[in-house]
Amino acid sequence: DNQQVALSLFDAASHATNQTTVIVLTDGRSWKMIDSELLEILACPETKEPVKLAEQSLIDDLNAKAERGELTNRAGEKVERQMDGGLVREDGKFLYPIEDEIPIMLIDEAIPLN
Repeated sequence: DNQQVALSLFDAASHATNQTTVIVLTDGRSWKMIDSELLEILACPETKEPVKLAEQSLIDDLNAKAERGELTNRAGEKVERQMDGGLVREDGKFLYPIEDEIPIMLIDEAIPLN
């Protein structure tokens, strides 16, 4: 059961680091862990607004658009790589992609959501 696996990973990671860890389901089979302290200090580089983890359904939709060649970033360049996850700016206007467990917090790499 995926939920049970997630809880086991969460418990193991939290005990090993003595920190809260956020677990992100990326593809139904693999798990990525993002330290909650990192999430607390990350902010939009443009507005300094807080960011939060994107829902998996949003990432799936954006990855499907990228696969069809329909997704562009703020610089107007086509997004071709699949994202592991994303961080949504508090106002919901932009998503900063997470690739290989690394948040890409560059203004031009942000993906417009409106």
